[in-house]
Amino acid sequence: MSFVQKAYLNKWVWSLAGIVFGAGLTGSVGYHWRRAHVVAAADVMGAHCDDGIGAARREAGGVARALPAAASVPSGVPNGWVPKLNDSPPSGPAPAGMVWVPGGEFWMGSQEAGMTDAKPWHRVYVDGLWMDKTEVTNEQFARFVEATGYVTLAERKPRAEDYPHALPGKLFAGSVVFSPPDHPVQLDNQFRWWNYVAGANWRHPEGPQSDIKDRMNHPVVHIAYEDAAAYCIWARKRLPTEAEFEFASRGRLDRKRYVWGDEFMPGGKHMANTFQGHFPDINTGDDGYRGTAPVASFPSNGYGLFDMAGNVWEWTSDWYRADYYRTLATIGEIAINPKGPADGTTSDLA
Repeated sequence: MSFVQKAYLNKWVWSLAGIVFGAGLTGSVGYHWRRAHVVAAADVMGAHCDDGIGAARREAGGVARALPAAASVPSGVPNGWVPKLNDSPPSGPAPAGMVWVPGGEFWMGSQEAGMTDAKPWHRVYVDGLWMDKTEVTNEQFARFVEATGYVTLAERKPRAEDYPHALPGKLFAGSVVFSPPDHPVQLDNQFRWWNYVAGANWRHPEGPQSDIKDRMNHPVVHIAYEDAAAYCIWARKRLPTEAEFEFASRGRLDRKRYVWGDEFMPGGKHMANTFQGHFPDINTGDDGYRGTAPVASFPSNGYGLFDMAGNVWEWTSDWYRADYYRTLATIGEIAINPKGPADGTTSDLA
């Protein structure tokens, strides 16, 4: 989790980044799976929209403005238009542990094959904001739990009324844990490498036999959306929108494959905690980690933000719809502080 504070609001705005290593249980709320193997722009898995363009126009009514007629959104990688960063300074000194992200106009999206829900490139504007330098750590989340007595979703026994088709013997507290097979498998079913484990939660990442005593500076995991929201309220901050997160992750770069540029390992150097080897059965750990890494273990991006790719999945505030970017691009206007759709779906583009 990472946090944000918008200067013009003069109040905390929270951006929880970095919280999921098998959070399951929360279904359709938008989330960001930050993978260094895909474009920084294609890091988008929380989005918005109704089924039709008309619905999108209604949602976008307050967040779009017309572009010059000649500036239509192209289907390929656009040329002739570059990001326009805000030049206004922050309204005050930096809150503890946060850095200023100036906001501005940028190209959001991707042209990566296989990332159909991140296409096409479209123009977006976001306001400046303060954002946490790192994901929320186990130590930080523990302080929240100690102060409030909060119990995460993974620590609660599922209710039969919420899962009417579940067998009673399967209704136990737990979470999904990465459980690599001992041999190569087809990649057509994620349950070949994810298992629902009783007793797995933020205190016990791999199950009851594990703990976080030596991982207090690692990002907290097994956190559902409602857990992230509760933490935010306590911290007087908020989750970032998908657009805010992507703008911040780019760190002043324009349409690069990764948050540090176009080369995955510049100079042979690992830039993020990612999976090396043969997925999902062999992780060589060449970057030094086979699971999560302590926050700030790799170089920061252009804004001084750490782990904006790799390490863990991260929540954003948007609902997910696979057709959201396509809809915004079709409108042909620049989206102003888009906040995602009014509802979500797990369906893919036709």
